[in-house]
Amino acid sequence: MGRILPAFVALLLGACMTLGVVAPASAQACSKAPPASYYDNTGRADALSGGVRMIPISTPKGTFRVWTQRIGNNPRIKVLLLVGGPAMPHNYLEAFNSWFPCAGIEFYYYDQLGSFYSDQPKDNDLWTVPRFVDEVEQVRKALGLDKHNFYLYGHSWGGILAMEYALKYQQNLKGLIVSDMMASVPAYAAYAKDVLMPQLDPKALAEILRLEKEGKTDDPEYMGLLMPNWYTQHILRMPPDQWPAPVMFSIEHVNNDIYTLMQGPSEMGVSGRLEHWDVSKRLGEIEVPTLVIGARYDTMDPKYMEWMAGQVRHGRFLYCTDGSHLCMYDQQPLYMNGVLGFIEDVDQGRFPAKQNGD
Repeated sequence: MGRILPAFVALLLGACMTLGVVAPASAQACSKAPPASYYDNTGRADALSGGVRMIPISTPKGTFRVWTQRIGNNPRIKVLLLVGGPAMPHNYLEAFNSWFPCAGIEFYYYDQLGSFYSDQPKDNDLWTVPRFVDEVEQVRKALGLDKHNFYLYGHSWGGILAMEYALKYQQNLKGLIVSDMMASVPAYAAYAKDVLMPQLDPKALAEILRLEKEGKTDDPEYMGLLMPNWYTQHILRMPPDQWPAPVMFSIEHVNNDIYTLMQGPSEMGVSGRLEHWDVSKRLGEIEVPTLVIGARYDTMDPKYMEWMAGQVRHGRFLYCTDGSHLCMYDQQPLYMNGVLGFIEDVDQGRFPAKQNGD
């Protein structure tokens, strides 16, 4: 997910008069009341703290704590949300508050180690995909999630983490949701270079690439070019002054040290530790029911995302026809109803009807 430094937030909010971005229609959130049992906190150790728990995580560098928050109660359906970044706080996923409760879904917000609400150790050896996967498994155990109820959702970087978790621990999963993340970072980088960049104004693109080459990605001019040409086209297609508060909070509180280490400083490519990450040839190993979500204007190739859904053994593709990277906001009803429909179908045994390749 894209990075916007706090120093540029004022620029973001002030740009709305010149960008010409059309705001989406107001989302019609689910209005059905959840069952009374949804609010039953009997026996819940986290009831006193409103569902919040600080979970100890063992690492090769010591034990640290990560923040989680439970919403609701449902013994059959429990969704753990993996946020993007890396190193963004969970807040931008709070759109689920308007949809999951009315469906009676128990769900968990979670700030990964290094993110705002969790411990933030300063050891770069901790920021690797395998260690993050191990962290998710420790969180699962602490929350008591298992193959009878555990759905794992991952958006952007969280999608990388969700795929990697499924490849190692899918015996613990009931369902998997991969949102706005391709199974290959090199393929993602190629899509940005070969498809999205040529759509930019040539002068703006040349200036963006010059600033990146000169290491000036912290220059206000760089962000000033990205706002109209990249962020409001491919990250969130709303006027900047209408970007929801949870999105802005996540942007302002990203841990940039971890983000840059893993993603790299460029907003239109990857040069960090994730540069060569690729599990595209292993998708066929994922056998749990899987929903893959892509969007027309996303930084991720929607055709590639559709291909992914055909590679896993039990896949479904959800296409957001007018969405971008944050399509849970700019096409919220379609996105959320697709997620709810997938979870309901899995829960009721209606999905999958057959395996891909059968």
